[in-house]
Amino acid sequence: MSNVKALPLSDTDAPGGVAPCCPPLAERPMTAGEAEVAARMFKALGDPVRLRLFSAVASHAGGEACVCDISDVGVSQPTVSHHLKKLREAGLLTSERRGTWVYYRVEPSVLAAMGKILVGAPAAA
Repeated sequence: MSNVKALPLSDTDAPGGVAPCCPPLAERPMTAGEAEVAARMFKALGDPVRLRLFSAVASHAGGEACVCDISDVGVSQPTVSHHLKKLREAGLLTSERRGTWVYYRVEPSVLAAMGKILVGAPAAA
């Protein structure tokens, strides 16, 4: 898998396998460091093309997708590569080169950590 440096979203050595990078929003105010990690993640997903690519990888059979299977999002291939790089840098995707193709994966711990940030958020009135 790729060794791109990213801020960790979770600690898989924690009890239960996943400790979110940040507390649930309604639990307590985030520290500056926790907010930095969460903002980086949400910023990466704030672009519609990136969100579509992330969703395509996360929902692909087997939990991983070849770039050749997910590049039909209405932008050029170099733009797809740029967006996938941003998702990797944010710690949302990992990648592995196999021959001429690159395969992307969303680690289950990342999805769990993202969900835990939003757990317990009060419903809008």
